[in-house]
Amino acid sequence: MAGIDYTAAEINIRQCFSFTKKAMAEVLEKVKENPEVKGCVILSTCNRMEIWLSLKDGADIDLPRYICDIKRMDSTAYGKYLKVREGKEAVRHLFFLSAGMKSQIVGEDQILTQVKEAAAFSREQECMDHVLEVLFRMAVTAGKQVKTEVPMDKANFSAAHQAIHFLKEHGIELTGKKALVIGNGEMGKITAQALMEEGADVTVTVRQYRSGVVNIPQGAKRMNYGERYQYIPECDVIFSATASPNFTITKERLENCLPEKQQIYVDLAVPRDMEESIEELTNIQMYDMDSFHVEEKSQRMKAQYHQAEEILKKHIQAFYDWQESRDLVPRIQEIGLASGEDACWRMEKELKELALSEEEKDRLRGKIKQATGKVVDKLLFTLRDQVDTDMLRQCIEVMEQVYEEK
Repeated sequence: MAGIDYTAAEINIRQCFSFTKKAMAEVLEKVKENPEVKGCVILSTCNRMEIWLSLKDGADIDLPRYICDIKRMDSTAYGKYLKVREGKEAVRHLFFLSAGMKSQIVGEDQILTQVKEAAAFSREQECMDHVLEVLFRMAVTAGKQVKTEVPMDKANFSAAHQAIHFLKEHGIELTGKKALVIGNGEMGKITAQALMEEGADVTVTVRQYRSGVVNIPQGAKRMNYGERYQYIPECDVIFSATASPNFTITKERLENCLPEKQQIYVDLAVPRDMEESIEELTNIQMYDMDSFHVEEKSQRMKAQYHQAEEILKKHIQAFYDWQESRDLVPRIQEIGLASGEDACWRMEKELKELALSEEEKDRLRGKIKQATGKVVDKLLFTLRDQVDTDMLRQCIEVMEQVYEEK
């Protein structure tokens, strides 16, 4: 995998690598045409973008260059921002990522859903191979266990919660303030709910053609997206959290409707929703995703992190065990076939004595082979789940020697 996140680059760089769903679908279609690639998953969130590839044996892809080519960017200038991980390092990264251990807000819940949705989208686009399927499924399962058993101090926090926490720490109270939330997707709804919990008077924009079907948090008002600039002069805080490829707030439109009072603008989108130059306007304080820094972990959080790490290590080892035993599957199946042949050979005398036609005897031989093979397969696959890989290999080698001698 190769990716970029909030630790590697500021938002102006990160937004160059972000993907809309439409763009992801187009990339996955192109990836499927590459004979070296068996599967691909793209994860694109407000704080990170990652592309995961499952490659055929011997394949060698310069992933940073590959990604820059997809984005039509100069790999010399931009490739340096992409962190490449392979093998066990990549596996560990995904498990810790899914559990929220790599998030800007440690333990946050959204990333688990985002990882799950990224895998589902790849599956829908028929770009998920068996290895990535198992890897992502096991990572999500591990993340769920961490969420259930390790209540992190900042669990359930989102970027919106962190932004609000940041504002309050800087003396900006939201109780009784008029707030406009641009965007009614998942992040917009979380933002609106979080602001209402602080006592703000919240209005959410809704696209006019969707206004009859879009749900917004109970207690929030709604207004048509196209009327946002008329309402902005009344607002104290304006949040924007959309997946729009275009700016939701521009300097040119905004400077014609600004009130005399101080206003707070918070951009929770990547790519940016708000034109960066609006902070040049009078009475505006503007914040983006890079404004909200998380403090050092407390001793309690460090203990929680260690507890989560122990859970994740077990799930990671389970994935390695599965991966290491994959090559044994065809060998187990071969032993099953050989055992069926052996059983048939041992029963040949009894078969000849049966008052059956040759056609009926052949059908019976086939059924004996099939049934015996299934029994042996079941025994060996059960053994695979009960013993370590080395013990399983020894058992299979012994059985292979038995049938080689015959």
